[in-house]
Amino acid sequence: MAGSRGDERAWIRGAQSGSVPDLEALFRHHWPRAYRAAYLVVHDSAAAEDIAQEAFLAAVRGLDRFDRRRPFGPWLHRIVVNRAIDWSRSRALRRESSDARLGLVAAPAPPDGEHAQTLAAALADLSPEHRAVIVMRHLLEYTPGEIAEALGLPRGTVNSRLRRGLDELAGKLDEELQ
Repeated sequence: MAGSRGDERAWIRGAQSGSVPDLEALFRHHWPRAYRAAYLVVHDSAAAEDIAQEAFLAAVRGLDRFDRRRPFGPWLHRIVVNRAIDWSRSRALRRESSDARLGLVAAPAPPDGEHAQTLAAALADLSPEHRAVIVMRHLLEYTPGEIAEALGLPRGTVNSRLRRGLDELAGKLDEELQ
């Protein structure tokens, strides 16, 4: 999506001053990745939309605390991913009484092929913490350091969650593909 770092800074300054067009520009620029991050963690399009919207509203409410020298995207993604993890945890607690499996409910775009569906199902079975770091690293293309900063975690924790999550994902895929 078009928009340079300078545009983003101008939109943030404008939004902090109450400019609705700047707020809308900021939203349009960051909405697709915010929604995608939420969806990839929760695998529910309606929940992802709610999570991304709530996270964006929380970010807007916190703009007075935002450091304009830093990029807005990672700050927003931290809010999105943390809310998505919280949503996943609460959903898991509600599901404990049943064997219902987290499915790909109303996916925004159907996965391409059987392997993509297998990968999506295996990813959905991971814990929210492991799923979040894998999504941020391999689908949103953040570095481990950026993930650590965005989620407020030590880099070693991010690396550990990545390794354990990828090991668990590989095990699930081996089971599914045999």
